Amino acid sequence: MTDCIFCKIAEGRIPADIVYQDDRVVAFRDLNPQAPLHVLVIPRQHFDTVADMTQADMDLLGHMHWVGLEVARGAGVVEDGFRTVINCNADGGQSVYHLHMHVLGGRQMEWPPG
Repeated sequence: MTDCIFCKIAEGRIPADIVYQDDRVVAFRDLNPQAPLHVLVIPRQHFDTVADMTQADMDLLGHMHWVGLEVARGAGVVEDGFRTVINCNADGGQSVYHLHMHVLGGRQMEWPPG
C-alpha cells in the first residue's frame, strides 16, 4: 500500500516513537494518546482490517498480543491492569485501514467504552 501511513511507519519512511520492533511487527506511541500508555502495535504486513486475516494469520495476531503484553510490562501497568483493543471497520471505530492494536494503560478504563 503506497499511501498507507502505517506501512510508511513500518518501513521507516515516516518517523514514529517506536517502543518495539521485530521482523513481524512495529509498536509505537499514539500521536493522540487516550491514556498515559497508548501504543499501537501494527503488523509489517498490510491487512486493511482484522477481518481480512485468515486462520493462517492467527500466529501473527497472537504475536501482536504478546508484544502488547511486553509493552504493558515495560510500562509497569500489568499489575494494575491494561486494555488491548482492535477496532474493525467504521462501526467498530477503525479510522486507519491498516490492522492495528491499541495498548492502553496507566488509568482506570471505563466499561462500556465511549
